[in-house]
Amino acid sequence: MAVVGVCEDEPALRSVLARALRAMGHDPLVVATAGEALRAFAKQRPDVMVLDIGLPDADGRDLCLALRASGLDAPVLFLTARDALHDKIAGFEAGGDDYLTKPFDLDEVRVRLDALLRRTPTPAPADAGGAVLDPARHALVVDETEVSLTPTEFRLLGRLMAEPATVVRRQALAAAAWPPGAIVSDNTLDSYVRRIRKKLEPLDLAAISTVRGVGYRWR
Repeated sequence: MAVVGVCEDEPALRSVLARALRAMGHDPLVVATAGEALRAFAKQRPDVMVLDIGLPDADGRDLCLALRASGLDAPVLFLTARDALHDKIAGFEAGGDDYLTKPFDLDEVRVRLDALLRRTPTPAPADAGGAVLDPARHALVVDETEVSLTPTEFRLLGRLMAEPATVVRRQALAAAAWPPGAIVSDNTLDSYVRRIRKKLEPLDLAAISTVRGVGYRWR
């Protein structure tokens, strides 16, 4: 039995998925919004996650980035009605592992989840220093202080926080924060990182270091 975290805003589909997962022998942890997912999945860490992209309070891809930034590295299966190539690429760049377009067959959900669960076990949570990304508010929250972020800043920071102490290359950062095919110069990326650093200054959170010629690192 695996704990399957499901974030889907459509009540009927949410109910169908919950019943189907129980019939498969899994333990579904089902929520309707990104905010609920952040709270529920922090209390009970899923073994695999099923995330809708079109959530009422956030983009499911931003939710994935926030969950990755919190140290939750369980595989993610995205559900969405969007089947364009650039949407699929954006999902993978946000930390997703698989992508299933609606409408879908429950047998396909089962085999895709089984494939994801055969992967390497989830590692221990990363230490984000008390900093939490909130996709519903597009903000970084530290204790009671909230720092507002633009969508691009949010995705850049989420990509960095997802791999603490690891150097994230410039190309990977650009792919996570900008639409597929966007031409992002080094100066543009550097400018956004400077803006994020400036926003973190009041928190005494000097957490982004530069690795010259390569990219950036969170802590």
